[in-house]
Amino acid sequence: MYTASAIFEKINSHIANLHFQYAPEGLYAPVEYVLSMGGKRIRPLLMLMAYNLYKEDLESVYDLATGIEVYHNYTLLHDDLMDRAERRRGKKTVHKIWNDNVAILSGDAMLVLAYQFMAKCPVMFLKEVLDLFSKTALEICEGQQMDMEFEQEEEVKEAEYIEMIRLKTAVLLATSLKIGARIGGASVEDADSLYNFGIQIGLAFQLKDDLLDVYGSTSTFGKNIGGDILCNKKTFLLVKSLELANSVQAEQLRSWFRTENPDPITKIEAVTALYDQIGVRGFCEAKIAQYTNLAIKSLSVLDVEDEKKNGLRTIIEQLMNREM
Repeated sequence: MYTASAIFEKINSHIANLHFQYAPEGLYAPVEYVLSMGGKRIRPLLMLMAYNLYKEDLESVYDLATGIEVYHNYTLLHDDLMDRAERRRGKKTVHKIWNDNVAILSGDAMLVLAYQFMAKCPVMFLKEVLDLFSKTALEICEGQQMDMEFEQEEEVKEAEYIEMIRLKTAVLLATSLKIGARIGGASVEDADSLYNFGIQIGLAFQLKDDLLDVYGSTSTFGKNIGGDILCNKKTFLLVKSLELANSVQAEQLRSWFRTENPDPITKIEAVTALYDQIGVRGFCEAKIAQYTNLAIKSLSVLDVEDEKKNGLRTIIEQLMNREM
């Protein structure tokens, strides 16, 4: 049984040593550039950890883990283009170094490469894996579309927001775990429990991100605080605040999100003060705790030795206990 840190080192080293030296170079150079940016590698890590609950030969799953990571980075490349983002993980985005057309085409190539890696799974699981992967890829598109449509809507219901982040963020974590478990020989019941575990930690993780964007610190969060407020982004804090606010507070919130070119510091401070008045932070923390507890329950029913689950328990703690 490997530790999470040992698995991370293995898969990170494997992905770092990948090379796509095909012609034309202009298509594949951005692919290598995106993958060279690093990151948490949480999706391939979870896949390998799920596999390791049942088997030890991690190398046999490297292609599938690579496919999940290539696919995830493809979505980031296109997200950056749609958002007109200038930086990702401290480096210039592909469309800024090259151009929009290159970002679209290299992203498309990454999607095809991801499928090629996923198709290297054992034949007995090929249909199951590709069906699940394709379903997940479509769900992520659905989540992205919902997120874009929310930008044009003044109010979004809490259930709609939760469904959007389930599709956009959580399903890929869940699929990574389920594929790893099934290739490792897990029962359908165990694989489904790990899928549920992934959904639950994915929801809790995104809600924690929403919270940290307002109440975190730049040094520990790694992003500028208040970025979601300045971008008028629909987050759990905004959605829930509009649900809970009285008429005066609701109108003040709407006014700030309608104002063009406000002073950034003033806007962040004013919206945060309204969140404090409404008490939405406590509701967000309670929701995070709810999904975290559900994840712990999903983990508890797995038909494997209890000590083998410690690595995934540690993942929960690391994701949920990120510093404010």
